[in-house]
Amino acid sequence: MVTIVDINSNTPLRPRHPEKANRPDSVSPAKPAWIRVKAPTTRGYADTRNIVRENGLVTVCEEAGCPNIGECWDKKHATFMIMGDTCTRACAFCNVKTGLPQALDAGEPEHVAEATFKLGLAHVVVTSVDRDDLTDGGAGHIAATIRAIRAKCPTTTIEVLTPDFLRKDGALEQVVAAKPDVFNHNLETVPSRYLSVRPGARYFHSIRLLQRVKEIDPTIFTKSGIMVGLGEQRHEVLQVMDDLRSAEVDFLTIGQYLQPTKKHHAVMAFVTPEEFSGYETVAYTKGFLMVSASPLTRSSHHAGEDFAKLKAAREAIAR
Repeated sequence: MVTIVDINSNTPLRPRHPEKANRPDSVSPAKPAWIRVKAPTTRGYADTRNIVRENGLVTVCEEAGCPNIGECWDKKHATFMIMGDTCTRACAFCNVKTGLPQALDAGEPEHVAEATFKLGLAHVVVTSVDRDDLTDGGAGHIAATIRAIRAKCPTTTIEVLTPDFLRKDGALEQVVAAKPDVFNHNLETVPSRYLSVRPGARYFHSIRLLQRVKEIDPTIFTKSGIMVGLGEQRHEVLQVMDDLRSAEVDFLTIGQYLQPTKKHHAVMAFVTPEEFSGYETVAYTKGFLMVSASPLTRSSHHAGEDFAKLKAAREAIAR
C-alpha cells in the first residue's frame, strides 16, 4: 500500500487525499501470485531517477505508484506528468495528490524536452494531472511541451495521455494541432461504475473526445484504456470495446486495478491472466490495431514497442 500522507511537501502532515481521509477503510483481497513485482534496485533505475530529479520533473510512474516502475526505469523509460503533482479531480482509484494546484511552470516544456534528450528516448509519453482551474484545462501547456520535444528531439515520437477537457471549448483542438503521434485518453472503467470510480468525468464525453481527434486529424493514432476488478461485468467491458471502435480508436489497454491505499476504492476481483487473454482476443476481432491486456498492463507500459506495432498494423492494412 502507498502511504496516504504526503511526506514530500512543505507541510508533511497534510493528507495526500484530504477528501478521502475520513472515509472508512476499504479492504481488498490478498494479491495473487501473478500480480506481484520485485522492488526496483537496478543501476538503470537509479540513473533514470537522477535525470528526473535533476530536471525537476514529476512522473506518473511515482505519483500513481505504478507496479512497472522498476522495469521501465531500468530501460530509461519514464512517463512525464506535467502541470504539477496536484490534481483537481478526486477519482476513487487514483493515488495522484488532490487539491488546488500551483501555477504552471513556463519552463516545464523545455525541462521535459531536455530529459527526453538525456534519456535518449525514441518514444516519449507525456501525461498530466487534471487542471479544471485553467481556462483551457492545460491544453496550451501540453501543446507547448509537444513542440519543445519536437524541437529538441526531432526523431522522437510523442504520445500524450490527456485529461478530458470537460467544458473547455477549443482545448482539444490545441493539442491535436501540435500533432502528437499518439493521442491517449483513458476511459478508466465501464459507464455503470463512473459515479463511484470517476465521478468528475462523463463517459460519453470521453468517447466523443476520442472520436473528435480522428475527425480533426485521421493520421494521429488514438488510444484508450480501462481497469478491471472494479465491479464491472464482462458484457460491460465488451460494450466499451464497441463504443471505442465506433469512435475509431486504434489501441486498447486493459489492466488490473490495484488499490493504492485503504481509503481508495477496493479491488472487487483479481482478473486471471486467462480472462485477460480472452479480452485481448475479442478486442482484436472487433478491429483494434493494437491490444494490450494483462494484469500489469498500464497505459504507457511498453509504449515504444507498442507504437512500432501500431505503425506496422496500419501499414499492413494499407497495402
